[in-house]
Amino acid sequence: MSLEHWLKVWASLPVLLQGLSVNLALLGGLLSLGFFLGLVFAVLEVYGPKPLRLCAALYSWVFRSIPEILLLLLMWFGPAQFGVRIAPFTAAVLALGLRSSAYQAQIFRGALQAVPAGQMLAARALGLSKFQAVRHVLLPQALRLSLAGWGNEFAVVLKDTTLAYAVGVVEVMRQARYLGSREMPLTLPAYITVALLFLVLTYAGLFALGALEKRLRIPGLEARR
Repeated sequence: MSLEHWLKVWASLPVLLQGLSVNLALLGGLLSLGFFLGLVFAVLEVYGPKPLRLCAALYSWVFRSIPEILLLLLMWFGPAQFGVRIAPFTAAVLALGLRSSAYQAQIFRGALQAVPAGQMLAARALGLSKFQAVRHVLLPQALRLSLAGWGNEFAVVLKDTTLAYAVGVVEVMRQARYLGSREMPLTLPAYITVALLFLVLTYAGLFALGALEKRLRIPGLEARR
Protein backbone atom coordinates (compact mmCIF):
# COMPACT_ATOMS: atom_id res chain seq x y z
CA MET A 1 0.00 0.00 0.00
CA SER A 2 2.17 2.80 -1.34
CA LEU A 3 1.59 6.53 -1.62
CA GLU A 4 0.86 6.03 -5.31
CA HIS A 5 -2.08 3.75 -4.46
CA TRP A 6 -3.52 6.31 -2.06
CA LEU A 7 -3.18 9.04 -4.69
CA LYS A 8 -5.09 6.90 -7.20
CA VAL A 9 -7.88 6.31 -4.68
CA TRP A 10 -7.93 10.04 -3.91
CA ALA A 11 -8.26 10.76 -7.63
CA SER A 12 -11.24 8.36 -7.68
CA LEU A 13 -12.90 10.10 -4.72
CA PRO A 14 -15.62 11.70 -6.91
CA VAL A 15 -16.65 8.22 -8.02
CA LEU A 16 -16.83 7.04 -4.41
CA LEU A 17 -18.82 10.12 -3.45
CA GLN A 18 -21.21 9.42 -6.31
CA GLY A 19 -21.73 5.95 -4.85
CA LEU A 20 -22.13 7.45 -1.39
CA SER A 21 -24.93 9.68 -2.70
CA VAL A 22 -26.82 6.49 -3.58
CA ASN A 23 -26.35 5.30 0.02
CA LEU A 24 -27.75 8.59 1.27
CA ALA A 25 -30.73 8.30 -1.07
CA LEU A 26 -31.32 4.77 0.25
CA LEU A 27 -31.03 6.09 3.80
CA GLY A 28 -33.61 8.80 3.20
CA GLY A 29 -36.05 6.41 1.57
CA LEU A 30 -35.82 3.61 4.12
CA LEU A 31 -35.86 5.93 7.14
CA SER A 32 -38.96 7.69 5.81
CA LEU A 33 -40.72 4.37 5.19
CA GLY A 34 -39.57 3.03 8.54
CA PHE A 35 -40.66 6.19 10.37
CA PHE A 36 -44.19 6.18 8.93
CA LEU A 37 -44.83 2.46 9.38
CA GLY A 38 -43.05 2.35 12.73
CA LEU A 39 -45.19 5.17 14.08
CA VAL A 40 -48.40 3.50 12.89
CA PHE A 41 -47.53 0.12 14.37
CA ALA A 42 -46.33 1.68 17.64
CA VAL A 43 -49.65 3.50 18.09
CA LEU A 44 -51.57 0.32 17.26
CA GLU A 45 -49.49 -1.73 19.69
CA VAL A 46 -50.07 0.71 22.54
CA TYR A 47 -53.57 2.08 21.92
CA GLY A 48 -55.18 -0.24 19.38
CA PRO A 49 -57.73 -2.97 20.09
CA LYS A 50 -56.31 -6.35 21.08
CA PRO A 51 -56.36 -7.95 17.57
CA LEU A 52 -54.46 -4.99 16.11
CA ARG A 53 -52.05 -4.96 19.04
CA LEU A 54 -51.24 -8.61 18.38
CA CYS A 55 -50.78 -7.97 14.64
CA ALA A 56 -48.46 -5.01 15.32
CA ALA A 57 -46.41 -7.06 17.80
CA LEU A 58 -46.19 -9.96 15.33
CA TYR A 59 -45.09 -7.60 12.54
CA SER A 60 -42.26 -6.22 14.68
CA TRP A 61 -41.20 -9.67 15.80
CA VAL A 62 -41.07 -11.07 12.25
CA PHE A 63 -39.07 -8.24 10.68
CA ARG A 64 -36.67 -8.02 13.62
CA SER A 65 -35.99 -11.76 13.37
CA ILE A 66 -35.02 -11.99 9.68
CA PRO A 67 -31.46 -10.99 8.67
CA GLU A 68 -31.24 -7.85 6.54
CA ILE A 69 -29.42 -9.59 3.70
CA LEU A 70 -32.13 -12.26 3.56
CA LEU A 71 -34.85 -9.62 3.47
CA LEU A 72 -33.05 -7.96 0.56
CA LEU A 73 -32.84 -11.19 -1.40
CA LEU A 74 -36.47 -12.08 -0.68
CA MET A 75 -37.65 -8.64 -1.79
CA TRP A 76 -35.50 -8.83 -4.94
CA PHE A 77 -36.17 -12.42 -6.05
CA GLY A 78 -39.60 -13.01 -4.50
CA PRO A 79 -41.81 -10.74 -6.65
CA ALA A 80 -39.93 -11.87 -9.78
CA GLN A 81 -41.32 -15.37 -9.23
CA PHE A 82 -44.79 -13.90 -9.87
CA GLY A 83 -43.75 -11.83 -12.87
CA VAL A 84 -43.32 -8.58 -10.92
CA ARG A 85 -40.00 -6.86 -11.52
CA ILE A 86 -38.74 -4.48 -8.85
CA ALA A 87 -35.78 -2.18 -9.42
CA PRO A 88 -32.80 -2.98 -7.17
CA PHE A 89 -32.97 0.43 -5.50
CA THR A 90 -36.68 0.03 -4.75
CA ALA A 91 -36.17 -3.50 -3.44
CA ALA A 92 -33.44 -2.24 -1.12
CA VAL A 93 -35.58 0.62 0.19
CA LEU A 94 -38.53 -1.71 0.82
CA ALA A 95 -36.52 -4.48 2.47
CA LEU A 96 -34.40 -2.23 4.69
CA GLY A 97 -37.33 0.12 5.32
CA LEU A 98 -39.57 -2.70 6.57
CA ARG A 99 -36.80 -3.96 8.80
CA SER A 100 -36.22 -0.44 10.14
CA SER A 101 -39.95 0.09 10.73
CA ALA A 102 -40.01 -2.90 13.08
CA TYR A 103 -37.21 -1.42 15.19
CA GLN A 104 -38.60 2.11 15.01
CA ALA A 105 -41.97 0.77 16.15
CA GLN A 106 -40.32 -0.49 19.33
CA ILE A 107 -38.55 2.83 19.85
CA PHE A 108 -41.81 4.76 19.49
CA ARG A 109 -43.72 2.21 21.58
CA GLY A 110 -41.30 2.69 24.47
CA ALA A 111 -41.52 6.47 24.11
CA LEU A 112 -45.33 6.40 24.10
CA GLN A 113 -45.36 4.24 27.21
CA ALA A 114 -42.93 6.67 28.87
CA VAL A 115 -45.47 9.50 28.59
CA PRO A 116 -47.39 9.67 31.90
CA ALA A 117 -50.82 8.05 31.73
CA GLY A 118 -52.32 11.22 33.16
CA GLN A 119 -51.68 12.97 29.84
CA MET A 120 -54.27 10.81 28.12
CA LEU A 121 -56.76 11.28 30.96
CA ALA A 122 -56.29 15.04 30.91
CA ALA A 123 -56.72 15.21 27.13
CA ARG A 124 -59.91 13.13 27.26
CA ALA A 125 -61.21 15.30 30.10
CA LEU A 126 -60.77 18.33 27.85
CA GLY A 127 -63.06 16.74 25.27
CA LEU A 128 -60.50 15.30 22.85
CA SER A 129 -61.18 11.93 21.27
CA LYS A 130 -58.68 9.14 21.79
CA PHE A 131 -57.27 9.69 18.29
CA GLN A 132 -56.98 13.45 18.87
CA ALA A 133 -55.31 12.89 22.24
CA VAL A 134 -52.72 10.58 20.71
CA ARG A 135 -52.09 12.85 17.75
CA HIS A 136 -51.95 16.23 19.46
CA VAL A 137 -50.83 15.44 23.02
CA LEU A 138 -49.02 12.10 23.28
CA LEU A 139 -47.19 11.78 19.95
CA PRO A 140 -45.34 15.14 20.15
CA GLN A 141 -44.00 14.17 23.57
CA ALA A 142 -43.16 10.63 22.47
CA LEU A 143 -41.28 11.81 19.39
CA ARG A 144 -39.13 14.07 21.54
CA LEU A 145 -38.40 11.24 23.96
CA SER A 146 -37.54 8.86 21.13
CA LEU A 147 -34.73 10.97 19.65
CA ALA A 148 -31.97 9.12 21.52
CA GLY A 149 -33.17 5.69 20.39
CA TRP A 150 -33.86 6.95 16.89
CA GLY A 151 -30.28 8.21 16.67
CA ASN A 152 -29.04 4.70 17.30
CA GLU A 153 -31.31 3.38 14.55
CA PHE A 154 -29.97 6.06 12.19
CA ALA A 155 -26.39 4.88 12.81
CA VAL A 156 -27.36 1.26 12.20
CA VAL A 157 -29.31 1.74 8.98
CA LEU A 158 -26.70 4.12 7.56
CA LYS A 159 -24.23 1.25 7.59
CA ASP A 160 -26.89 -1.23 6.44
CA THR A 161 -27.28 0.67 3.15
CA THR A 162 -24.01 -0.94 2.01
CA LEU A 163 -25.85 -4.29 1.90
CA ALA A 164 -27.74 -3.04 -1.15
CA TYR A 165 -24.80 -4.10 -3.32
CA ALA A 166 -26.11 -7.68 -2.91
CA VAL A 167 -29.04 -6.91 -5.22
CA GLY A 168 -27.06 -4.87 -7.74
CA VAL A 169 -27.33 -1.32 -6.41
CA VAL A 170 -24.23 0.63 -7.44
CA GLU A 171 -23.48 2.29 -4.10
CA VAL A 172 -20.19 3.21 -2.49
CA MET A 173 -19.07 -0.31 -1.59
CA ARG A 174 -19.62 -1.52 -5.14
CA GLN A 175 -17.68 1.48 -6.46
CA ALA A 176 -14.83 0.61 -4.07
CA ARG A 177 -14.97 -2.97 -5.27
CA TYR A 178 -14.74 -1.80 -8.88
CA LEU A 179 -11.55 0.09 -7.98
CA GLY A 180 -10.06 -3.02 -6.39
CA SER A 181 -11.04 -5.23 -9.32
CA ARG A 182 -9.19 -2.93 -11.73
CA GLU A 183 -6.08 -2.76 -9.56
CA MET A 184 -5.82 -5.17 -6.66
CA PRO A 185 -3.47 -2.94 -4.56
CA LEU A 186 -6.21 -0.27 -4.50
CA THR A 187 -8.64 -2.54 -2.63
CA LEU A 188 -7.50 -1.79 0.92
CA PRO A 189 -7.05 2.00 0.45
CA ALA A 190 -10.50 2.17 -1.18
CA TYR A 191 -12.16 0.29 1.68
CA ILE A 192 -10.36 2.41 4.28
CA THR A 193 -11.56 5.55 2.48
CA VAL A 194 -15.13 4.25 2.52
CA ALA A 195 -14.80 3.51 6.25
CA LEU A 196 -13.65 7.09 6.88
CA LEU A 197 -16.57 8.47 4.86
CA PHE A 198 -19.04 6.49 6.96
CA LEU A 199 -17.26 7.56 10.14
CA VAL A 200 -17.76 11.21 9.19
CA LEU A 201 -21.40 10.71 8.18
CA THR A 202 -22.27 8.77 11.33
CA TYR A 203 -20.65 11.35 13.59
CA ALA A 204 -22.30 14.26 11.76
CA GLY A 205 -25.73 12.62 11.91
CA LEU A 206 -25.48 11.73 15.59
CA PHE A 207 -24.14 15.20 16.41
CA ALA A 208 -27.11 16.83 14.65
CA LEU A 209 -29.61 14.55 16.40
CA GLY A 210 -27.93 15.20 19.74
CA ALA A 211 -28.15 18.95 19.17
CA LEU A 212 -31.85 18.59 18.26
CA GLU A 213 -32.49 16.50 21.37
CA LYS A 214 -30.77 19.12 23.53
CA ARG A 215 -32.74 21.92 21.90
CA LEU A 216 -36.07 20.18 22.48
CA ARG A 217 -35.29 19.17 26.06
CA ILE A 218 -37.64 20.71 28.60
CA PRO A 219 -35.66 21.91 31.67
CA GLY A 220 -36.82 20.27 34.88
CA LEU A 221 -38.95 17.66 33.11
CA GLU A 222 -36.24 15.13 32.39
CA ALA A 223 -33.17 14.10 34.31
CA ARG A 224 -29.97 15.58 32.92
CA ARG A 225 -27.52 13.16 31.39
